[in-house]
Amino acid sequence: MKISRYIVIILITITNVLSCRSDKKTTSDLAQAYQCPMKCEGEKTYNETGSCKICNMDLVLVANSPKTLESGVISEESIFNLTSKWNTEEGKTIQLKDLKGKTLVMVMIYTSCKAACPRLAADMRYIESTIPDEKIKNIQFVLVSIDPETDTPEKLKAFAKENGMQNNQWTFLQGSVSGVREFANVLSVKYKEISPIDFSHSNIISVFNTQGELIHQQEGLGVDNKETIETIIKITP
Repeated sequence: MKISRYIVIILITITNVLSCRSDKKTTSDLAQAYQCPMKCEGEKTYNETGSCKICNMDLVLVANSPKTLESGVISEESIFNLTSKWNTEEGKTIQLKDLKGKTLVMVMIYTSCKAACPRLAADMRYIESTIPDEKIKNIQFVLVSIDPETDTPEKLKAFAKENGMQNNQWTFLQGSVSGVREFANVLSVKYKEISPIDFSHSNIISVFNTQGELIHQQEGLGVDNKETIETIIKITP
């Protein structure tokens, strides 16, 4: 009887131990999350140690998160959440999420503009000319028309040719009126039609990281591009 009693006790103990172990998550079940202490990129986290691409400070461990939370998940702040469709200067239809994986340098213009837009285009060309060769393939310069009813893909392609923006680093987009308005709101770009072929508008160049999150904006014409260029180079893989 004593032997049987001891066997029962041993079996109960083993069962309890196994049960406790099954409830515990091992380190391998969790993915560590690291973040810039200054939160230069908001709440964005990385699954490896390193330094911030913006301020170069060492990333710090902020939490352990389940592996199911992949680092490539689009954040709520990403423009890739927008579902509007766009026509390129080549006549292809895309969504903004199709640009994922590259640093995006974006500006809103219209091709019949004779004053501000040519200056913005010149600023974009200058910025592109300063990027190191090893970085340029991972950057897309995107010009979005605020006059989609006039700026057909054919007109955008002609504008690209006139302004020397024809290589693979340049993309021009024509959207719907509502899609353009939505995107302008995201960029805090204000524009208003003042005649059938003329608009007043903000002059803003915006820089997005590879996940479509806004990192930097430059406002004005012919301004010092140094900070914008430094930001682009830092965040581009």
